Amino acid sequence: MVPGLAYLVINNYIPLAGLQLAFKKFKYTEGIWGSPWVGLKNFSFLFKTNDAWSLFRNTIGYNLLFLFINTIFAIFVAIMLNEVKSHFVSKLSQTLILIPYLLSYVVISYIIYAFLGQTSGMINNSILKPLGMEGISWYTKPEYWPFILTMVQAWKSFGYNSIIYYATIIGFDKVLYEAAAVDGAGTWKRIWSITVPLLKPTIITLTLMSIGRMFYSDFGLFYQVPMNSGMLQDATMTIDTYVYRGLMENNDIGRAAAAGFLQSILGFITVFAANAIVRRIESDNALF
Repeated sequence: MVPGLAYLVINNYIPLAGLQLAFKKFKYTEGIWGSPWVGLKNFSFLFKTNDAWSLFRNTIGYNLLFLFINTIFAIFVAIMLNEVKSHFVSKLSQTLILIPYLLSYVVISYIIYAFLGQTSGMINNSILKPLGMEGISWYTKPEYWPFILTMVQAWKSFGYNSIIYYATIIGFDKVLYEAAAVDGAGTWKRIWSITVPLLKPTIITLTLMSIGRMFYSDFGLFYQVPMNSGMLQDATMTIDTYVYRGLMENNDIGRAAAAGFLQSILGFITVFAANAIVRRIESDNALF
């Protein structure tokens, strides 16, 4: 336990002292402890900005969409992996679906640009123009980016989650499937009547964990993939990217700390609320 506890204390508990930055006007000359106290003033900038509605709409809306699509897609892929009888094909599939997860968003942003670039992108040059259609300036059209970001996020994230579901599925008692087959249940009937119900505790656990990050966003996805295009900010701006831009422009560490603190508190409340609902409906599947 000692190495794990040491890591936890150093990385998770000692930095808690820095939370006071959320309530201070940080000055480099005076340090964390000497900087003047400003109370809740740092929190107000997130709500007073004209972009407040877009910030929270995008952050929460995208996370809800990602949660739904990734869960469905990951479960589907995990079930398909389980149905593959060849051990070699199954292992090869597991390796391939984890490749996007291992790629950084710096690499992914260039891959996406290779598809969406206006002058040299594959979609414009190899698909639209041969069909007699004009190329689209993807990086100036915000209406396309909710779909693009959703596809990119699903492509990068579903592999890791599907492996978790797959590991759960292969642990199920095979006698249940054999008994169902003897009773005449086909493949889809066994999946719907045995696999999906048995996956419910795992689905609920992963969903509750995801809800805890509902007020956070993947910085690489929303900043690097759209190439930080100002024309796309209405569709790509989230709390994290807004705070980052503010920090880079104004160097206001207090506001950045306040935003992170607010995200943590809201996530904490959301997890407890969601878990309370699960506990009321089906207490055996609640986290606590």
